[in-house]
Formats: sequence, C-alpha cells, structure tokens
Amino acid sequence: MAFTTLRLPPYPKLVTNNRFSGIFASQFHSSALPSRLVLGSSSSCVGTLSLSINHHSSPWSSTAFTCFSQTSELSVSVDTYGSNIIGGGGREHALCYALQRSPSCDAVFCAPGNAGISTSGNATCIPDLDIFDSSAVISFCRKWGVGLVVVEPEAPLVSGLANDLVTAGIPTFGPSAEAAALAGSKDFMKTICHKYGIPTAKYQTFSDASAAKQYIKEQGAPIVIKADGLAAGKGVAVASTLEEAYKAVDSMLVEGIFGSAGYRVIVEEFVEGEEASFFALVDGENAIPLESAQEYKRVGDGDTDPNTGGMGAYSPAPVLTKELQNVVMESIILPTVKGMSMEGCKFVGVLYAGLMIDKKSGLPKLTEYNVRFGDSECQVTGWFICIF
Repeated sequence: MAFTTLRLPPYPKLVTNNRFSGIFASQFHSSALPSRLVLGSSSSCVGTLSLSINHHSSPWSSTAFTCFSQTSELSVSVDTYGSNIIGGGGREHALCYALQRSPSCDAVFCAPGNAGISTSGNATCIPDLDIFDSSAVISFCRKWGVGLVVVEPEAPLVSGLANDLVTAGIPTFGPSAEAAALAGSKDFMKTICHKYGIPTAKYQTFSDASAAKQYIKEQGAPIVIKADGLAAGKGVAVASTLEEAYKAVDSMLVEGIFGSAGYRVIVEEFVEGEEASFFALVDGENAIPLESAQEYKRVGDGDTDPNTGGMGAYSPAPVLTKELQNVVMESIILPTVKGMSMEGCKFVGVLYAGLMIDKKSGLPKLTEYNVRFGDSECQVTGWFICIF
C-alpha cells in the first residue's frame, strides 16, 4: 500500500483511499474556521495543503507521483480560522456555497461578491474591498480573523495578490504571480509547451500586424488568433477566412480592443476536434486529477457567434475517457508541473487545462491554461468542495 503526500503551502489535509468511483466525496474533520474570504471567480493555492493518497491499482504513475485509481474516497481536515473569497461571479457563488457547508467554517466573506451571493446568505459580500489593493485585503483579513483566502480571478493573481498575502502570513489558495503567467501570457504558456514537449498547436507570436498577416497568408485559413494577455475569455478569434483573420489581427494590434492584453498576438494552427476542460490540483512538484467538464463558449444558438467566458457547462466530459485522462496527466499536466519547477516558478493551486481532442489523432492538445477553477465549470462540478 503506497501513499503520496502533496504539500500545498499551511492547513488542509486531504487523505484518499480507493473505494468508489466518480467525483471526490469528502467529509470535514476538526478545526474551527470562523471565516473565509473568497476573492474572484476561480481558485488555486498558496498556503499549506497536504494530500495523502492511498494507492491500490493506479493506472499510471511518475517518479514522484502516482495517481489514484478509478475509485477513491476523500476525507479532509482543515486547520484554518477564516475564509475570504475574492471575486464576484457564479464561480465564486458556487465556492461560497461549498465553503458555507463546511462545519469548520463559521462565516464566509466574498469580495466584491454580487447580488445573488448576498441575497442567498451563502456569504457576506464586501463590495467596497479593492481586490487589487493588497494592503486593503490584508488589513481586512487581519481585522476579521480570516485564516484562508481563495483568490479566483486571474488578474489579481497575475498582479501578485497571492504573493503579498503569503508574505503577510495569510494562508492563500492561489498561485504566485510568476506561476500565474501560465494564464497571464499565452506566449509564455506556449514557450513552456515548446521547451518541455507538451502537445499544443503550431504557432507564432507577433506584435506587428503586417508580419502577422504575412504569416497568416502563408498558413491559410481556418486559423486562430489569440490576444496574448487576459481578455476575460473573449480574446480568441477562430477565423474561417483570411479576411476574418486579418480583421482580428487589426482589432487587437491596431485598434487595441483588448488594451495591453492584445498588444501581442499568437497566431495558431486550427485544430479540428472536440473541446474539453480538465482540472488538476498541484503542489509545486506533484499533481492529482480532479474532474473534466465541457462548456458552451459561443454566445449564439447552435455554437455560433463570438466566444465568451462560458455560456454553460456540464461535467464530466464524455470525450475525456479514463484512458485520455491518463494521457492528459502524463503528457500535459505533469510535464507542465515539472517544467514550471525547473523554471524556478513552481505552480501551486488548481491548474485548468483547456484541451482540444484532435480529430485526426484522437489525442489531446493543450489550447490554453487557466490558473483557477472554470467559470461555468465550477458550478456544475462537485469536486471543488473537497478542497475546503
């Protein structure tokens, strides 16, 4: 009987042993958690989270990590004193609901929160707390005895909120600014993929519109144009013609519709296939899979019109079979974790891989990384409850 322990910088301890399949089941033990602050629209980790996994018949393994097998049971003990969720969307509402159910949590704060969260009674919303002002967030946490901060939106993560909270000694679930660059810059993510052999679509990065258009002309359509930075899920254009591609380049590099996020663009090979989302919990060296999901990104009926941050979702994703999940872990998640460690910016938190299951090969390719839970996906999956 083998055990793997994941250490996520101080508090929860998760222990699993293989009993039954499906979404993680959890039960909370011990600890008093008067309040928690949830910030943003998703989540990751910089605090101390320890997971011990009891392996029976694991389908795959690596030197430092062995995945749990098809069936597992999860128990959690959390030694924290408060909870504050950063963010204000449906994702944060789902997390507030989950945190409130924990017997170790006496109160949940959400900054800024929203009307739905406020009227539901799942958390106390703090609309005036500036989540980009680290000093203000730290002062709030100290005043109210918050023992765990969950930072969901990627913008404050990229700007270093988790770094500042950890430096102040406040346990925080969310990656450092350096690690959050996996989502903050698509060029950085692609560079990691290229350097560590992670399957992804062929691409080039441009800051000059004329050069980008010349490359597009050489490659042909359909083709994909992406804003390099954070664009709230709207910075991707799938162009079916050269004219559409040129227009997308101009909108980003010339007109600046995404501001600084679009000052550089990635022009990417179009990969035909089925999209899926896959989530893993990472401690900087090791990773365990959580669950898969599929979301509806386009705003129009029949999967038409522009992409959004997510119009709806369901989980698990049928296209991601157990076999393909193993492939994702071995070829995408674990090499990323190892690569980030080797680059000196260990990733700690929830790693959300946007995937395309290539129609030609039947194998997954990485299209993007997010460094928190998904927006619509968080509302349809129950596995996030186990983390808290």
